[in-house]
Amino acid sequence: MLKPFVLSMALLAGGVAPLASQKPDSPAGESVTITGRVVDVSCFLALGQSGAEHKQCATACGRSGVPLAILSTDGTLYMPVSAKPSDTQNPRLLPFAEGGAKVTGTHRLRAGMHTIEIKTIEAP
Repeated sequence: MLKPFVLSMALLAGGVAPLASQKPDSPAGESVTITGRVVDVSCFLALGQSGAEHKQCATACGRSGVPLAILSTDGTLYMPVSAKPSDTQNPRLLPFAEGGAKVTGTHRLRAGMHTIEIKTIEAP
C-alpha cells in the first residue's frame, strides 16, 4: 500500500518541477529588442512551412489576415499585439515576411504566450 503512494508522490513531484521553472506572467512587460524571421502562423505551426521558398505564400497569407509573428533566433515565437482594438500588425510585418527582422518593443508573457507590442521594426 505504501509503494503506490510513494510512486504517486514521486510522479507528482516530477510533474510539478517543470512548472516551477517557467517564467511567471509579465503583465507590465519589459522593453526588448529581438532579431528573427517573420513567419505566418498558420503555415509555420500547422504545416511546418517556412524559409525563403515560402515567402510568396507567407506574404499572401499575411495579406489575407493570417497573423504574422516573429520567430526569434533563440526559437521563441513572439505574437505581435497592440493595445488598440483592430490594430493588426501585419501591414508593418509584411515587407519582412520570411525574411529577417529586428524588432524593438514591449515583451509580455501571458498564459505561456510571448507577445510583443512593436515600437520599431527594421532589417537586421
